[in-house]
Amino acid sequence: MASAASDTARFGPSRSTGEAIFQAACLGAATMLLVTLGGVVVSLAIGGWPAFAEFGLGFLTSSEWNPVTEVYGAAGPIVGTLITAFLALVMALPLALGVAVFLVEFCPRTIAQPVAIAVELLAGIPSIVYGMWGLFVLAPWFAEHVQLPLIMEAEPGSWQESLFSGIPNGANIFTASVILAIMILPYMAAVFRELFMTVPAQLREAAYGLGCTPFEVVRSVIIPYVRRGVVGVVMLGLGRALGETMAVTFIIGNAHGFPDSIFASGSTIASTIANEFAEATSDMHSAALVALGLVLFFITFGVLAIARALLGGQKY
Repeated sequence: MASAASDTARFGPSRSTGEAIFQAACLGAATMLLVTLGGVVVSLAIGGWPAFAEFGLGFLTSSEWNPVTEVYGAAGPIVGTLITAFLALVMALPLALGVAVFLVEFCPRTIAQPVAIAVELLAGIPSIVYGMWGLFVLAPWFAEHVQLPLIMEAEPGSWQESLFSGIPNGANIFTASVILAIMILPYMAAVFRELFMTVPAQLREAAYGLGCTPFEVVRSVIIPYVRRGVVGVVMLGLGRALGETMAVTFIIGNAHGFPDSIFASGSTIASTIANEFAEATSDMHSAALVALGLVLFFITFGVLAIARALLGGQKY
């Protein structure tokens, strides 16, 4: 109160009124965001309730998805979502760490910034572009040079046949994971680079002064210093992979059952919604798709909440 009275005395009532309006505007923006988030959750719950009421827990555990007989089970898309996101993370994480370490530790300063900007530009390419490239370039090449040779060389009844079985058209769980990995790689590399640059130069120089090699500096100084942030970036990358829609829809094959091999066709929650929402003619079909959206919301929200908790605890 004393401070407000002092400001009023120094700058007059107009400044005090302006500050009050500014604070009210900020409060309104934050409130609107929370109300919007709550509204999305409530609308998804109301829209998807007929599916949950009709199928109960079986909606989450059954893989049967048949619009003709009005039977809907989300287990296939849920499993497809988790598998593709996990495989994409496994492929993208070491490459993203390598790119970030190269840019921070080894790349000449004259080209480090242009390369970093190029990485950030890659992260901004629309997902549908990646999807079209995957469908018209990656899938045919993969089918001809990787999938078909592996299937032909697999002995009948062997584990290779079980692992690589599938229609050799390049549209499957694995190629969808590759596309997702390519999409999240620049994003993760850019954030890793920003994270590594927060490590004080004195720490790195002290380690080099003690005779550490660059690998030892990265392993023993940089990674431990930002380890909680690294976990947060991983979770953010996983969250983006879980929710990606168009690129996966182009190349995953769009089959609703459980994938029985890494080269089998499958589906994700997002690809199922994108494929069928415009063609859903019955109320139950629409409710099942909305319920899928609610499931995806909670999966992604949980992952991002963990990431924010880890990033929020990082001390620099």
